[in-house]
Amino acid sequence: MAEVFGKTNLFPTGNYNQKKNLEGGACLVPKKISEFCSKHNSFPSLKGKSLASKSDFNGQRVVFLEKKSMSKRSFSQVPIKAQMQTGLINRAKKWWEKGLQPNMNEVSSAQGLVDSLLNAGDKLVVVDFFSPGCGGCKALHPKICQFEEMNPDVQFLQVNYEEHKSMCYSLNVHVFPFFRFHQGAQGRVCSFSCTNATIKKFKDALAKHTPDRCSLGPTKGLEEKELLALSGNKALAFHYTPKPVQPTPVPTHELTSMPNQVPSHSKTKLPLSVPMTSLKQRDSEEKTLVGVGR
Repeated sequence: MAEVFGKTNLFPTGNYNQKKNLEGGACLVPKKISEFCSKHNSFPSLKGKSLASKSDFNGQRVVFLEKKSMSKRSFSQVPIKAQMQTGLINRAKKWWEKGLQPNMNEVSSAQGLVDSLLNAGDKLVVVDFFSPGCGGCKALHPKICQFEEMNPDVQFLQVNYEEHKSMCYSLNVHVFPFFRFHQGAQGRVCSFSCTNATIKKFKDALAKHTPDRCSLGPTKGLEEKELLALSGNKALAFHYTPKPVQPTPVPTHELTSMPNQVPSHSKTKLPLSVPMTSLKQRDSEEKTLVGVGR
């Protein structure tokens, strides 16, 4: 077989153990196969001329290119964090990241929470406070994801306690899982903690506040005291300027007074009234004097 290949100029009959050439190629026929073909004189009926005439290689050696890839050793030397960032390996999702719907957003800061509530308009907003180490939060998470899917018009916000401890303290949230419902100009309409055993609280709150409502005033968001507490927390990069207190307007009918009415605080002294008995006595005395004169 080697002789036939040699006659057709497809492969050289010399040393087949040559090293890879500069192009990264290697011989297709190893040395053992060539020796086997030469000893047993395989394929005697093949004609070299006919094969040579039909060949398109023109006496050149056939090579193939190797695909260069990262070796296992060099791949193992890359840090796992860098592999996750570059996409070499996929990062496993945490339990609170599974099953989330498009209407669930993660809160990244106190300013983000305030802006999300103010930008929601009349839409119902449910703030979900959870802790990664809370077993009740983990067990309740799949049902919360179902409520998200069933109520696409409701905006859900997720607050991780381990990442936002200072913000949770300022909002007086110390029990998990904890939920706060906000809607339009009403602000916070309800807040409670529930588990799988008391999931009815969550269902009833959604049924009560989900119907479309139009607020007459601007969206309230967090309360004034909560905004001041967040602003006073030095661990949070949040600034809030209190609204100026406007004086209470006095009704106009209270400002008007009667023209003949004298104020009680006036220093003007009124003349004392003369009793009627003294007037009668004076008249009788004058009459007696007149009678005596006659």
